[in-house]
Amino acid sequence: MMREINFDGLIGASHNYAGLSPGNLAATRNAGHSSRPRAAALQGIDKMRANLALGLVQGILLPHPRPDHGWLRTLSTDYTGADRHLQAQALSASPMWAANAATVSPAPDTRDGRCHLTVANLVTMPHRSHEWPHTLAQLRLAFAHPAFAIHAPVPAPFGDEGAANHMRLCADHGAPGVEVFVYGRAGGRFPARQHREACAAIARAHRLDPARTLFVEQSERAIAAGAFHNDVVAVADGPVLFAHEHAFADPARFHDDLRRLLPHVEIVEVPAAEVPLEDAIASYLFNAQLVSTEDGPTLIAPEETRTTASTWSWLERHRGGNGAIRRVRVVDVRESMANGGGPACLRLRVVCDPATVDPRFLVDAAKLDRLSAIVERHWPDTIDPDAIGDPALLTRIASARAALLNALDLDELA
Repeated sequence: MMREINFDGLIGASHNYAGLSPGNLAATRNAGHSSRPRAAALQGIDKMRANLALGLVQGILLPHPRPDHGWLRTLSTDYTGADRHLQAQALSASPMWAANAATVSPAPDTRDGRCHLTVANLVTMPHRSHEWPHTLAQLRLAFAHPAFAIHAPVPAPFGDEGAANHMRLCADHGAPGVEVFVYGRAGGRFPARQHREACAAIARAHRLDPARTLFVEQSERAIAAGAFHNDVVAVADGPVLFAHEHAFADPARFHDDLRRLLPHVEIVEVPAAEVPLEDAIASYLFNAQLVSTEDGPTLIAPEETRTTASTWSWLERHRGGNGAIRRVRVVDVRESMANGGGPACLRLRVVCDPATVDPRFLVDAAKLDRLSAIVERHWPDTIDPDAIGDPALLTRIASARAALLNALDLDELA
């Protein structure tokens, strides 16, 4: 009964472009533009529908309370009196990117036979550093079954940004896997967000076999180019690793280790001569969902990969040459992309028996229809950059989340 479940972050009603994330080129490029929260959330729901159509199991994680008044109180201020940059950080809808919610090690990999989840501390960026208590509350509800072990975050100053810097390769999802933790040392003018010490602490907490656990350094070149997380330049699923030539500091050693631990691994490395690193990052070719379907490995890619000549040409050649990735499905998540997160950013993968998950966090087509109706009714159409202090907007954002929680019978998260 082990299945890989994609838990997508439902994009919150406070989705706006404040440009809060240095190193995330899309987010900083679009700072100050008007956002479309309603369209953003509906695009995310449509992506979940596409996953269901592929035969995948789909879950959701929910928007956090915004503004985060509790966080502002720890700074001895409130929303009305806070400086504008603190208002923006308290209002951020960044929990939508569920790949940063936690790191997950399925039961086949752990010594105690439980699925372990460690909530990410996200300490590098102020607007994300206050997410973890609300994320932890959701994880403890969704995964309350004894089959799971939920861990508090790694303490500061060791930065951990969750599954965006973690990959798992395996013969199939129910088999023991090789867990890969990717960390950074330096990134030029941009911060390296994932610390090796955090990776090692999570591996110990999850009771992983050291012989099947790899710690791999992300290349400084990738970080400096705007690959603020590993999942901007690499993604893995089952026995397939899909990565850019410049994703890792020492790719040859990493590939040798993978082949030793998983002899049937399929390594798909995209040469920089065919897809420049800048094109890979701008199009989010690798920030796609690589998923296992009955028709073979499938890449759920953003529309931007089709409109970027180098990435689409490479994908067409790969498929035409009977490569490891059998199918490509294109989705429109442009509102998320404009804020720096593609299809892979929006989801957290958990391999488990779906029967052990709180059903309120699982969705089918009918539930997605209900969520769409709530979004259509309650989410703002647009948020202009000068509106973040508008009391009417704050009231609408809070009312939208309350309506969502009530509809899902999750009022305990209020």
